[in-house]
Amino acid sequence: MVLRLRVRRFTCEDVSCGRRTFVEQVAGLTRRYSQRTERMRSVLADVGLALAGRAGARLADVFGARISRNTVLRLVDSLPEPQPQVLRVVGVDEYAMRKGRVYGTVLVDVETRRPVDLLPDREAGTAAAWLAEHPGIEVVCRDRAPFFAEGARIGAPTAVQVADRFHLWRNLGEAAERCVSRHRSCLRVTFTESVPEKAPAPAESGSPWPTGHRFADRTRAKHVAVHALLAAGHSRRSIQRQLGMTYRTVQRLADAARPEDLFQGQWQNRKTKLDDFKPYLHERWAEGCTNAWTLWEEIKTHG
Repeated sequence: MVLRLRVRRFTCEDVSCGRRTFVEQVAGLTRRYSQRTERMRSVLADVGLALAGRAGARLADVFGARISRNTVLRLVDSLPEPQPQVLRVVGVDEYAMRKGRVYGTVLVDVETRRPVDLLPDREAGTAAAWLAEHPGIEVVCRDRAPFFAEGARIGAPTAVQVADRFHLWRNLGEAAERCVSRHRSCLRVTFTESVPEKAPAPAESGSPWPTGHRFADRTRAKHVAVHALLAAGHSRRSIQRQLGMTYRTVQRLADAARPEDLFQGQWQNRKTKLDDFKPYLHERWAEGCTNAWTLWEEIKTHG
């Protein structure tokens, strides 16, 4: 849509004036040197208030208004200052400009939950002077800091001082803790001695890997999972994708009727040629001989 607006142009007859011509401005529609309508300017300013510069510029680009983050911030800075309202309930708290070193005071309108002002320090005199400049304050909500209490007493002597919800619960918790500490001797705890029951011995199994061996338990769990999916009608390729195994592993587990058929290799407790020399090898290892070739030469001499 194209909007055509006809306005009047005025000429200044004063030769010493720096501006020779003047164009009539329509309130609420045009602005001098403006590149966008007042409606678009208002929308972009609202976006800047909500999202600030960088995020506001990205959102404006979505609905076709390509502007920089600096322009968004300039639009926010050009907004008129909000008219101060009569404060009735004020919240006073400290904030850190440099944690542990420099602190200031923030004042909030508790009814609207909007910040009102920032003070450069947290001294009682500064808070009292600010409260004295704002008559009509009925309630001062503060923490337990003594300088805020003194500032509220001096600056707003007729106002009621209350604690905020956080410090109210904190005071209650500390009071309850002190009460329990004073009556600690009244607390008696009776312990009943109980003999721990012995765990049942694992059942004897003919498996070379007893229950509780991590490799055996892992193999048994995989075997159960594969055969459960096979019984449910899944193919081996489907089981491979679901369990994250290789096809060869799924094939071995599926072909084994029981998990004990898979217990083969170095972890199986079967007899080896080193069984007769293990006591000697353990003894030499404990003595500090950790060279495999030396140990091999020594057991060769023992047959």
